[in-house]
Amino acid sequence: MAEHKHGSMDITTQEKTFNGFITFTIRTVIVILAIVVFLAVFNS
Repeated sequence: MAEHKHGSMDITTQEKTFNGFITFTIRTVIVILAIVVFLAVFNS
């Protein structure tokens, strides 16, 4: 068995992926909210 040392793994790629996911999610929510507001204001 290999010995695991806590905190020794390079997580740069995982952090970039997570940050990209969070950014995508936030932008998607903003766009959806803008569409909902647009439909609420301009719906006859």
